[in-house]
Amino acid sequence: MANILIIEDNAALRKMLTNALSAEGHVIVEASDGGEGVKIFEREDFDLVITDIIMPRKWGIETIVNLRQTRPHVRVIAMSGAGRGRSEDLLKAAWSVGADAVLTKPFTVKDLRQTIASVLQKKPGP
Repeated sequence: MANILIIEDNAALRKMLTNALSAEGHVIVEASDGGEGVKIFEREDFDLVITDIIMPRKWGIETIVNLRQTRPHVRVIAMSGAGRGRSEDLLKAAWSVGADAVLTKPFTVKDLRQTIASVLQKKPGP
């Protein structure tokens, strides 16, 4: 199983993700915004980071850039539910700064599990 950092400002969603993934044996660490997430990421090793895009203080795009600067090969899943057109634009931006996969909110736990499995099976970059 994987060590996963979940960065999500919505406490209820963050807890739901933690519960669903913990039940599968993953070790989960939570952060409520990008700034907190980056600080935790710099102190601990993770196999995967799942980050929201729109958060207070530090958006997910900036967070992904910071994560990639610290550890370029970490796997990242970006998620957003900002609204149809805007969410798509933000998720495209997440791809462009290094997200390995994206999820549009709302998504199912099955979608999340499949995306995690796919991302974790990929070999780290060069």
